[in-house]
Amino acid sequence: MLNSKGLNTYSKKEKNMYLIGMAGQNCIYSIISSVLAYYMQFTILIPAATVSIIMTIARVWDAFNDPMMGTIVDKTKTKWGKCRPYLLFVPIPVSIITMLCFTNFGFYTTDAGLFEGKNFLVVMWAACMYILWGMTYTAGDIPLWGITARITEDKEDRNKILSLARIFGGIGSAIPMLLAQTIALELGKFFADKYAMNPASAEKLGFFVSTTVLAVIGGVLFQMAGLGVEEKIPTQEESHTLKENFKLMWTNKPFRQILLSGIFSSPTALVMIAATPLVTYYYANKDGTLYLVYFALLGGGLFAGQFVAMALVPKILSKYTKKQAYNGSRIISVFPYLLIFALYLIAPQSLHKPVFIAIAFFGFVIAGASMGITNVLQSIMIADAVDYEEYHNGIRPDGVFFSGQTFIAKLTSGIASILSGIAYAIVGFSDANVEKVNEYIANGGIARENPEFSKYMALLFFLVSIPPAIGSLLAVIPTWNYCLDDDEHERILKELNDRRHAAEK
Repeated sequence: MLNSKGLNTYSKKEKNMYLIGMAGQNCIYSIISSVLAYYMQFTILIPAATVSIIMTIARVWDAFNDPMMGTIVDKTKTKWGKCRPYLLFVPIPVSIITMLCFTNFGFYTTDAGLFEGKNFLVVMWAACMYILWGMTYTAGDIPLWGITARITEDKEDRNKILSLARIFGGIGSAIPMLLAQTIALELGKFFADKYAMNPASAEKLGFFVSTTVLAVIGGVLFQMAGLGVEEKIPTQEESHTLKENFKLMWTNKPFRQILLSGIFSSPTALVMIAATPLVTYYYANKDGTLYLVYFALLGGGLFAGQFVAMALVPKILSKYTKKQAYNGSRIISVFPYLLIFALYLIAPQSLHKPVFIAIAFFGFVIAGASMGITNVLQSIMIADAVDYEEYHNGIRPDGVFFSGQTFIAKLTSGIASILSGIAYAIVGFSDANVEKVNEYIANGGIARENPEFSKYMALLFFLVSIPPAIGSLLAVIPTWNYCLDDDEHERILKELNDRRHAAEK
């Protein structure tokens, strides 16, 4: 359809279907990003160092897999376009593989080596399913973001849908973070009491049930994007090899700056990764109901800050440039992260009390607002870089460049997982010691009050505060002198639209 400016853009129905699909896709992503590492390390007891190795291998593969998928998307030419076919056929497989990530051969045995008994099978299954999930997820994620640069010619419409996409994605992500752990822990207690199951086996079954239900819901919603959205910008006949695309990604200066900024910010992903064990062990003491309450209070601040900030991005951009908003929000987030660790140093065993919960909530609101602004701007600036490339070289690499966003998301999560695994191994919060803490809680103990476990609790608070503060500062190094200013992009986009309409006539 044409808007009031005479530009091709999406309809209201297309926008709604796309946003529903975005929520579903992020629901699936959150199951893996916020729950799987906990499941591997704290439920089936794979050692922290081994979990880090699994994450490292997966991320190294993604360094090649994401641009490969971006290249495939850009070479795709069908009657539906080049992004939509993947949105039609990927959601079901990625849902199934998400479920398989929470099946396994049993538990890692702490009194045997990696190659003894079932340990090797447990680790190999976990690694293979995680890597396979990453490959399948990428096949849907790159087209889902890439299609935003193909469903409208209007810069304002594109910025609006990218802002809304981050909001709906955040809502989709929040659901598993809030419910998956709660349902799994409560089901674990139910199975243990009702069927006299071993508590560890009952918890493992609880995770399978909770993640399966959420994966099915996420997959159904994800499917809506493929069914409801049509591409508006014609597909170019020209395509490039993987080697040429790697060169393209690096030589495009604005894209290179965004990519490096995302990689440098990797420690900030520890907030999401360490949040689940932090709330589970320190605040909730492995009680599912308490987990729901405390995560709603603390995580609610983070998500509330994100959603409000995401909705305000178009207004923020009317007063500040993208560079100012991006760098400023990164710097501001340093202070709430430092506040969280300061609270732990002040009252290491009392942060579950209302006054400290209120202070932490406020800190997470500010941190979430910064996260929301930078997430939206990252997508907008990548779309700008696509326009920049088309203007200068006549190439529109939607798939390749948005594969960079997928790569950033998975690489930052992978690096954060590696950092957390190393930290857990250093303090000994792994395999046998995790089993010891679990048994202590199962026998009625409160982990945060036991001096023997204080170093574990301190580590959990450290992971959600100090590394994220450092990552926020590192992220502004590449974008401090961001090269594509807003006026120049406005001029570029106007000329590109003039070229397209002249060609149509």
